[in-house]
Amino acid sequence: RGFTCGDGLLCTLESTRWIFGAWQQWHAMSQHLTHLALVVSDYDEAIAYYTQILGFTLLADEPREAEKRWVVVSPQPAANNTCSLLLARAVHPEQSSRVGNQTGGRVFLFLHTDDFWADYHRYQERGVQFVESPREEAYGTVVVFEDIYGNRWDLLQMKAKA
Repeated sequence: RGFTCGDGLLCTLESTRWIFGAWQQWHAMSQHLTHLALVVSDYDEAIAYYTQILGFTLLADEPREAEKRWVVVSPQPAANNTCSLLLARAVHPEQSSRVGNQTGGRVFLFLHTDDFWADYHRYQERGVQFVESPREEAYGTVVVFEDIYGNRWDLLQMKAKA
């Protein structure tokens, strides 16, 4: 026994359960960001800054067509991050005009840390350009810095939840 479930098809309770179960699995599919493209003027300069100055890990540096490369960096430890930076070299004037200003002067990236003061002092020693003094906010300790190209970042340690 069954019932008509559209287009004259005969559906049974069992087939309806299977279809609904498959829809639930598809609908509950997990998604996450993997890469965020950051326009840079030079691959090697960017790799040196993000790995040597900020201490990121170089996850990939693979040649592509027409002098392009697939360059990916990520904060330490890379295994716990769901999003890494894809360093994309500007190839024409419009892209070059965006280097260092992808958000029109707003903070662009948020680098969370579990030891704000250690990272802050390490970055100071390495010459990172801070645009303000560290401050305490309701949500945590934060300071804004600019990367080698002028992109603004928050270095941020969230307060423990009560």
